[in-house]
Amino acid sequence: MDVRAYDESAKFRAAIGDFYTADPVRHTLAVTVIHRFLDDPAITPVMLTVHDEQGLHGVAFRTAPWPMVVSGLPVDAAGPAADVLAETDPALPGVNGPRENAEAFAGAWAARTGATVREVIGGMLYRLGDLAEPAVAGRARLAGEADVPLLVAWRRDFQVESRGHDRYTERSEELIRRGFALGDGVLIWERDGQPVSWANVGRPVAGMCRVGPVYTPPEHRAHGYGSAATAAASRWALAQGAGHVLLFTDLANPTVNSIYPKIGFRPVGPTAELEFTVTS
Repeated sequence: MDVRAYDESAKFRAAIGDFYTADPVRHTLAVTVIHRFLDDPAITPVMLTVHDEQGLHGVAFRTAPWPMVVSGLPVDAAGPAADVLAETDPALPGVNGPRENAEAFAGAWAARTGATVREVIGGMLYRLGDLAEPAVAGRARLAGEADVPLLVAWRRDFQVESRGHDRYTERSEELIRRGFALGDGVLIWERDGQPVSWANVGRPVAGMCRVGPVYTPPEHRAHGYGSAATAAASRWALAQGAGHVLLFTDLANPTVNSIYPKIGFRPVGPTAELEFTVTS
């Protein structure tokens, strides 16, 4: 197999064509990250394609400091890709994608670099079927400028709770404002005028929207606010013309994996985010 690395996003886009957008459900993370971050001057992307005798066989990329996205990297391409990345991106922090693909690449990476592999999140990708909105006290509203400080704090709390740290602490406000600028649906669920939950959903890209983050502060949990906010965000996405409304969950959290099916989400397949650590 022929592995090709790219140092210009325009050349990478030209090389992959509609590879990701042809299946925006499987490649939801890749589609949205490319749309939102690939051309960000503050980020240096790592991009590669894998070719065989039939042509384009696989694609992988990452936007630092995030892991490599491998939904488009077949299992049989994991070894050749790891060989190249061990030279071009030796500080690769991890990998994210469908579990089979993520584990295949992690195994190849560990074999070539001696890195240890730790599972950060074992997840599930869900797709909305028929939306069933729960009866929950309160109402949804679109967030605005006055909500930015609250959303920055909630975003940080969500990252720390779900991943143990916030990779983008210094850019939290910028990322919240970027969502507004891109036309995201930023929904806050209020009860008696008090914000109690937040759900974000991107505008449709290739007919697909993904809900997330969804965050409810601990003191407001167990009242259905997260479900209500998620349903409101999903309704907003459908109104924007989304053909697929998706979300990721952490399988270690039994609560979210029970509430999302109740509002109409159905499992697509398991995912994994795996972290690499170099041992001395």
